[in-house]
Amino acid sequence: MLPETSLDELLKTTESKDQACEMAANLPGGVLVDQSYITAPAELNSLLFSANSDFWPEVAELQGTSGFHIEPWKHENNENCLKRTLTYTKAASKLVKSVKATEEQKYLKATGNSFAVLSSVSTPDVPCGNCFKVEILYRITPGPQLPSEEQTTQLTVSWRLNFVQSTMLKGMIENGAKQGITEGYSQFSEILSRKIKVAELDDANSKDKILASLQSQKESNLKLITRFLGSFAFIFSLSTALYIMTHLHLAKSTMVHGGLEYFGIDLPDSIGEVVFCIILIIQGHNIIKVGRRFLQAWKQRGSDHGIKAHGDGWLLTIALIEGSGVVGAGTPGMPDPYVIFTCNGKRKTSSVKYQTSEPKWNEIFEFDAMDDPPARLDVVVHDSDGPSNEAPIGQTEVNFVKNNLSDLGDMWLPLDGRFPQGHQPKLHLRIFLNNSRGTEVVLNYLEKMGKEVGKKMHLRSAQTNSAFRKLFSLPPEEFLIDDFTCHLKRKMPLQGRLFLSPRITGFYSNIFGRKTKFFFLWEDIDDIQVVPPKLATVGSPSLMIILRKDRGLEARHGAKALDPQGRLKFHFQTFVSFNDAHRIIMAIWKMRSSGLEQKGETIDKESELKELPSEEGARLANDDVKMSEVYSAVLSVDVSALMEMFSGGLLEHKVMERAGCVDYSVTEWELLNRDKYQRCISFRFDKNLSRYGGEATTTQQKYKLPNQDGWVVEEVMTLQGIQHEDYSSIQLKYQMTSTPLRPNTCSLKVLLGIAWLKGAKHQKKAAKNVMVNSTNRLREIFGEVEKEIASRKGTLSDTIGSSYE
Repeated sequence: MLPETSLDELLKTTESKDQACEMAANLPGGVLVDQSYITAPAELNSLLFSANSDFWPEVAELQGTSGFHIEPWKHENNENCLKRTLTYTKAASKLVKSVKATEEQKYLKATGNSFAVLSSVSTPDVPCGNCFKVEILYRITPGPQLPSEEQTTQLTVSWRLNFVQSTMLKGMIENGAKQGITEGYSQFSEILSRKIKVAELDDANSKDKILASLQSQKESNLKLITRFLGSFAFIFSLSTALYIMTHLHLAKSTMVHGGLEYFGIDLPDSIGEVVFCIILIIQGHNIIKVGRRFLQAWKQRGSDHGIKAHGDGWLLTIALIEGSGVVGAGTPGMPDPYVIFTCNGKRKTSSVKYQTSEPKWNEIFEFDAMDDPPARLDVVVHDSDGPSNEAPIGQTEVNFVKNNLSDLGDMWLPLDGRFPQGHQPKLHLRIFLNNSRGTEVVLNYLEKMGKEVGKKMHLRSAQTNSAFRKLFSLPPEEFLIDDFTCHLKRKMPLQGRLFLSPRITGFYSNIFGRKTKFFFLWEDIDDIQVVPPKLATVGSPSLMIILRKDRGLEARHGAKALDPQGRLKFHFQTFVSFNDAHRIIMAIWKMRSSGLEQKGETIDKESELKELPSEEGARLANDDVKMSEVYSAVLSVDVSALMEMFSGGLLEHKVMERAGCVDYSVTEWELLNRDKYQRCISFRFDKNLSRYGGEATTTQQKYKLPNQDGWVVEEVMTLQGIQHEDYSSIQLKYQMTSTPLRPNTCSLKVLLGIAWLKGAKHQKKAAKNVMVNSTNRLREIFGEVEKEIASRKGTLSDTIGSSYE
């Protein structure tokens, strides 16, 4: 048997004959890979087909292939060509179970810089497996020359089905094989791009080249004035107005003779003069109208164009090139169009183009770095000449989840709206979305979400993420956060899994081959409600997700109902761990969708909020909730020692666990503004404390009291897993101040209020029970705090005394 490292020597023996052979043409089934790499052809050939290469084992691991065995290359006795055989077990798919496969590879051509390898795969164990073979052709040729003069290699992989016997299932076999092979070679390309750098061949299509070609200077003042104020109508109207004003200024004082004549002006007392005055009014209206449009264009002339983005994260760049057929219904004349782009609550506005339905912008807009990957870009075209409250000319959106980024590099985007017959407005855009942090952005996202949830979130494996993206046809930048087994409640409950990622919520079910699959965006969710447990749900609470009106229509086949407002409602129940699922879902929704529509306003008002005093800046609790004092005391500890109870340290954990809080977990305090901090807490109730058990999720904010030695801690607590958990939330306010007349002591006052989210029976009785139980619990907690701090002081005094002795 020949050694595994003898491939190069074997190829040299066939090189003289193969030089006269023509390169094999691509197979008719289609091209799977067509890419150039920065490497020599011989090196790429060695990586793919050398016996000691680790490339195919990595591909097999990603695809779930097992039992991979490669035989060495050898010459056939009656053929002057190299062959080898590979055997492996293919992972089970949605259609067939795992099967053994035998692959024969044969060199059709092998010269110094050109190689062609034909692979024939047999899977006799699949249905009709003896009727066909899958043939795959690898073509390795020299690639085009780069400006950097680096050597490149062009790899082209094509395929076909070779039916050795006729079968009635030919069409079904072809469709199934095409889907599986396409998915497999997308993973093939992913592994190969990690090992060899992909060559950027067409510089004209690169982002920098495209943006450089679109760089245009801001319109000069003179050009803008000429474009708007240089029309004949405006010049004529202005000349007429100036003539009248000059006439009025030069008119002399005369005596009134009893007619309609007044000083400086003659009021119309004939039909001709009435007509002439109407003409003057129309001309004045034209001057005001053109002037207003000019001021609008002056204000918006490239204000957002050409401003470079800053920060690290997801960077979105939009090149607005031109528009076609931009005419709105019901608007006479040509519009003055401009475009507004909105993404993740941030907005960019183009300049105004005057009196045209074929505007040419050539403007570039860059959005500052975003922590969350954007899911949607909203595009709205307005008419600067129309009333401010008038509907826009047209609008549309770019869904980054449903489109690969390569498809957005050059696109004509049709607009939705009411248009004159025969018109279909559209915009020419080039969109680039890239991540400046690489894989670090995923870890940062999981770390940030872990703080919201109160537990560490782990990164899923590459194989799991690949399967998740394949299941929902998602772009490569999407990754899985968590998934849960649950039922989708419709007429008949469907057992399946709920998948959670940064941008989507997806559901998949496969019951006896009947598949149900859909997903919707987090930012399309209008409300998430917890439905209390009922007998029909086997005593388990369920989750109702309600989408915004006219959103998520692609997933309407999975909705349980349509509410009176036209919103889709999805009902999920019987989670294995409802509390974990609910906490994670709420955390992602809060991070992803909460306040997206108001984020722009929040950013604009951020500086104003920072100037407010601490008491007015605290908006954690609902101001409409009536707060009542439930506990007050003067403790024999100072304020700084008492604040250790809110530090997340050993004292807090020890006291809270004694008070019946199991699995007590806190996040670090985070600075919200110059003097306010926030953290999250989660724990389970001990059965001795609550007969229902259940969990609590708490958000706390703290800030110093102005002009006093003291702190305020505000708290909002939500409960899960107890009776009527979604009916109320509990608000607490701790106020701690030092007592100047009594050193090493502090005054503590605790206020409590209940925010009723829904109407419930026996509210007064429930509120009274909460007040009484809270008073007892607070007395126990802060009594333990006093004991712990006092015992610590006593231990310290004993230690000091013994050291002196």
